[in-house]
Amino acid sequence: MRNQQFASLQTSIIGIIAAILVILGLNSFVILNPGQAAVISILGKARDGVLTEGIHLKPPFISVIDVYDLTVQKFEVPAESSTKDLQNLTARFAINFRIDPIQVVEVRRKQGTLENIVSKIIAPQTQEAFKIAAAKRTVEEAITKRTELKEDFDQALGDRLDKYGIIVLDTSVVDLTFSPEFARAVEEKQIAEQRAQRAVYIAREAEQEAQADINRAKGKAEAQRLLAETLKAQGGELVLQKEAIEAWRTGGAQMPKVLVMGEGSQSSVPFIFNLGKMSN
Repeated sequence: MRNQQFASLQTSIIGIIAAILVILGLNSFVILNPGQAAVISILGKARDGVLTEGIHLKPPFISVIDVYDLTVQKFEVPAESSTKDLQNLTARFAINFRIDPIQVVEVRRKQGTLENIVSKIIAPQTQEAFKIAAAKRTVEEAITKRTELKEDFDQALGDRLDKYGIIVLDTSVVDLTFSPEFARAVEEKQIAEQRAQRAVYIAREAEQEAQADINRAKGKAEAQRLLAETLKAQGGELVLQKEAIEAWRTGGAQMPKVLVMGEGSQSSVPFIFNLGKMSN
């Protein structure tokens, strides 16, 4: 009986020791995947040196491992600023960044978790960088020269986040809006420009029409001058006779039955008499 109790106790002790060893074993190492880095803290103090991908030993129970994702992170943050002409400009930026592997320990000591980095560092610094970029230009320039606005913003944001161990890879302007007052001013300006363009078009059309009238008048005057010179020249009366005959034909009148020529029929315009009316 005592042997059975002793054997049972021995089995229990062995089980407990095995469980302790398993727990110690599981808490004595950490495995980091590719794209991850970690900082080990022993009794609340962060140790120098970054743990990279692979398996690492650590003191059990008295150490804490903070793992950081070193791959590209994306975060959208709103920003608002006043432009050079004191107009309100609102934007939303998509920021791609990653933590500098060399400065992971400093990030852990000063900023803490990734959530703290985003809320306490990236968000306010994005706001300040946008103010710097927007203050250099008017609201119209900010809209029409959006690429230059983004370049100034990238430069300001990169300089500000670099000292925090954050590397800015790229930024995108997701949305850029301006005040309703400026929107109305832009609409009114467009309407005024359209009216001005319409007025210029009408003026040009009137000028072209006037020039056409002048050209027609010049053409008519030239034709009359040539006709007068022709009539003055020898044989001019023949031209008048031809014009009279053409008028009869095109006017639909009957050709005269009697053609009476004046004295010197070779140089007189024909006169037509309707014998029917004369007889009446």
